[in-house]
Amino acid sequence: MTARPITARIAESVTAIPAAEWDACAGTGNPFLSHRFLSILERSGSASAQAGWQPLPIVVDGADGRPAAIAPAYGKSHSQGEYVFDHAWADAWERAGGRYYPKLQVAVPFTPVPGARLLLRDADAAPGLIAAIEAVTDQNGLSSAHATFVEEAQLDAFRAAGWMIRRGVQFHWANRGYGSFDDFLGDLASRKRKNLRKERAAAVEGLTIRHLTGAAITEAHWDAFWVFYQDTGARKWGRPYLSRAFFTLLGQEMADDVLLILAERDGRPIAGALNLIGADALYGRYWGCREDVPFLHFELCYYQAIDAAIERGLARVEAGAQGEHKLARGYAPVPTWSAHYIPDAGFRRAIADFLARETAAMESEEAFLGEMTPFKRG
Repeated sequence: MTARPITARIAESVTAIPAAEWDACAGTGNPFLSHRFLSILERSGSASAQAGWQPLPIVVDGADGRPAAIAPAYGKSHSQGEYVFDHAWADAWERAGGRYYPKLQVAVPFTPVPGARLLLRDADAAPGLIAAIEAVTDQNGLSSAHATFVEEAQLDAFRAAGWMIRRGVQFHWANRGYGSFDDFLGDLASRKRKNLRKERAAAVEGLTIRHLTGAAITEAHWDAFWVFYQDTGARKWGRPYLSRAFFTLLGQEMADDVLLILAERDGRPIAGALNLIGADALYGRYWGCREDVPFLHFELCYYQAIDAAIERGLARVEAGAQGEHKLARGYAPVPTWSAHYIPDAGFRRAIADFLARETAAMESEEAFLGEMTPFKRG
């Protein structure tokens, strides 16, 4: 029997696809995959060709003429804002006379949050969507395609297509049915428990901590947070990835999905942490401050997030990329995954060798880090 031909198309942008059709593929559990969030990135100018993130969503239509599968794909002219680092790959390929950029990135821009990268209204459309991603890469002479922070449930689809899998690590907090922060502390070793209490007390001395969501978040709050974000972005990335307009649009269109945690001194915000609320997780995204207060970063980003997750009955807190300092705060190592398509056979062999060695090292590191959590033994 001859397989039915697959017809795929590249949409001009996320905003060119009706929101209902996008969300029918993306689902509702992960706010970063929603049409609203991705279109806000576009409309605010944060994800654009000028910024090196050209929206190229790849769509496979079903028999009914509506999208059956979508890949949130972007043409990349650099490797910034991805959090899965391939700069060494780019250097090696270009030293060999190749051209690494542009490449194709299947991801949520600037967002190291695991989730589906094959958005499927029809689960049977997954192989066709991967084939379409490969075709876009091949037909346009791109060096590679990368699906980053892929949820583990979708890895087999990429493996079946011959993509190479890369392992990383993040630190997440798991809610073991706690009724309060003190319940969580009860699971920790005595010395660790005392350290956390001391940190929390020192961090909030003289400050008021406020949790804001929905209509309680005003433009004045976004103005304050923009100052915090710019400071952190300038120090970490050289320049902030997101525009000021992004935060206004986020507040206008997704405020009920936002938890903004602010620290105030005498009624004036001095630090803040921005979170998004998912169906079963609280996602920590950005933090910044205008006053250096010991332990305040840990308080706003980790402990207050735990408080909020317990209050909402959420299963976990995902506090972003990297950060072994999270271990002492009750966040445990969990694997993250990416999938990579390299058309050139020689380059592919080199990457496969690199990944074999890196994966073994990552597995050892994750096991080592798992022994460093503050929980009681036994």
